[in-house]
Amino acid sequence: MTGDELAGTELTVVAREQVAAEVVALSLARPDGGDLPGWSPGAHVDLALGPGLVRQYSLCGDPADRSVLRIAVQREPDGRGGSRWAHGRLTVGVTVRVHGPRNTFPLVAARRYLFVAGGIGITPIHPMVAAADAADADWRLAYGGRSRATMAFATPLRERYGDRVRLCPQDETGLLDLAGLLGRPGDGLVYCCGPESLVRAVEEHCADWPPGRLHVERFAPRGDTGEPETAIEVELALSGRTVTVPPGIPILRAVEEAGVPVLSSCREGTCGTCETPVLAGVPEHRDSLLTAQERAAGDTIMICVSRARTPRLVLEL
Repeated sequence: MTGDELAGTELTVVAREQVAAEVVALSLARPDGGDLPGWSPGAHVDLALGPGLVRQYSLCGDPADRSVLRIAVQREPDGRGGSRWAHGRLTVGVTVRVHGPRNTFPLVAARRYLFVAGGIGITPIHPMVAAADAADADWRLAYGGRSRATMAFATPLRERYGDRVRLCPQDETGLLDLAGLLGRPGDGLVYCCGPESLVRAVEEHCADWPPGRLHVERFAPRGDTGEPETAIEVELALSGRTVTVPPGIPILRAVEEAGVPVLSSCREGTCGTCETPVLAGVPEHRDSLLTAQERAAGDTIMICVSRARTPRLVLEL
C-alpha cells in the first residue's frame, strides 16, 4: 500500500458539488496550490474531522490530476458523526488535516473485469472503471442503489460508457441479480464495494472461485467472528516489552497503554493504518482488508481488531 505522504497536511476545500441526494463531492488542494501525492485507483485518504473523529474516504477523481484530491461523502443520519460533520462543516475555504493516500484495494492488471458497486461504494470503483477503459480491457459495471436520485455519478458514468454500465435502482429494478451477473468463474476479476449485505452476498457466491478472482472493500467492520476470547501475551520485539491483553481489549489499546505509540486511524479493521508484522504466533484475523491468502500466511495483523489463535504473539513493534 502507499505510505502516508501527507501525514496530517492541512488541505483546503476548493470545490463542493452535490452529486446525489445526500452525497457531496469535495475537492481538496494545498493552500499554496502545490502538487499532491500520486495515487492509484482504489486508494483512500483519512480526514481528521475533529478530536477522535477520523474517517476514511475513497478517492474518486483523476489520478493524473495532482492539483486536487476528490472524495465523495454520503450523509448518514444514523452514523457515528463523521458524515454529518463533513456535510455541515466542510465548505469551500475550510481546511482539514489529511493523511495518506493509502491503497488497500488496488486494481490488478487484467484483460476482463466485472465491477459491482452499491451506493457510496461507487467511489473507489469510479476511477477503476476509467483505468480499465483506458487500458482497453473488457469490463462491465453493475451499480445498484436505493433510487437513481441517491446514486452518485450514475448519469455521467452512463453517458460516458453507455451499455457497459448497468444502473439498477432498487425502486425500479429490485436488488442486483448477482447470480446472473457473476455466473461461473471466468478468466476475469471481480471488484466489489458497497454495503455489508452486498459484499457478503458476492463473497458467498464466489466462495468456491479460484483465489485472487474476487477483490472487495468494506466501509464497515465485518462484525464479531463469534470466536471466544481469552487473555493473550503480546511481545513487542522492537520495544523489548511484553503486554497481557485481556479478553475484550484490542491489542492496539493494550500496546498504547504500555506506552508504545502506534499509528492508527479507523480502529475497526477497515483502513489498514495499524497493520503490523507478525514474527511468531498465529493471528486470529478480524479485519476487513486482508485476502484469504494473506490471512493464511499469518505474517501480518491489524491490531485494532484482530487477536490470536495462540497464547502468544510476537509483533514487530
